[in-house]
Amino acid sequence: MKLQGRRIAFVGAGNMAEALIKGLCRAEGVGASAISAADRRPDRTKFLAQKYGITTSTDNGACVRDADIVVLSVKPQVMGSVVPALRPHVPKGALVLSVAAGITTAAIESMLEPESRVVRSMPNTAAMVGLSATAISSGTHATDEDLEVARAVFEAVGRVVVVDEYQLDAVTGLSGSGPAYIFLIIEALADGGVKVGLSREIALQLAAQTLLGSAHMLLETGEHPGRLKDQVTSPGGTAIAGLHTLEAGGLRTTLIDAVEAATKRARELGDARK
Repeated sequence: MKLQGRRIAFVGAGNMAEALIKGLCRAEGVGASAISAADRRPDRTKFLAQKYGITTSTDNGACVRDADIVVLSVKPQVMGSVVPALRPHVPKGALVLSVAAGITTAAIESMLEPESRVVRSMPNTAAMVGLSATAISSGTHATDEDLEVARAVFEAVGRVVVVDEYQLDAVTGLSGSGPAYIFLIIEALADGGVKVGLSREIALQLAAQTLLGSAHMLLETGEHPGRLKDQVTSPGGTAIAGLHTLEAGGLRTTLIDAVEAATKRARELGDARK
């Protein structure tokens, strides 16, 4: 009930904002009447108003004026122009949440009134279906209660963890970029199914459901993935034959390297925006 009675304003109404709006409209104690969104595209604001019943505007200042929570959901490259213009309109005491990759809480705080409370987040695209993995971290002035409020916002679209801000680049490399890795794995598994005689449609359904079920099983049981892997792997069976091929092909090392490379790139992009 952390969000009950709070008014939430979105500055920027792209895909991530829509995913959060969709989740929040279904959340207990929120609803469409508590949500507003601003975007420079009138067609976009009209679409969101019609689909979700929220209040929309093309005026950022008017949108945030009465908000208890302001969600900055614009592209990172325009934060430097959008946020300073919001400064006189953000209510004193409002909590500011950011979904902009690479923009630090310190940078956002510097563009707002002194002692503004800021929480930075890194969700992923699975927010669109309510299954995001989101990490949040607090700025200098954000309180423990602010973190709990931010958690409640992002729990509307999936699971949430709290990390120190310096770890958000690693989060970007793992779960932020992770859906792209998983889609590649699903595609590759489906290719394998086609190679051994399955139709493309059936192979894709089986591959996707297998990943979904396996992930759900791990999260629900709390078991170590190695233990769950061993439960599938019988002596001299099919799974161990496939696992041997994956290890020989360097799958484990390649995925570790992918997360490391994406983390490094996230740091580079963050440094470039300072």
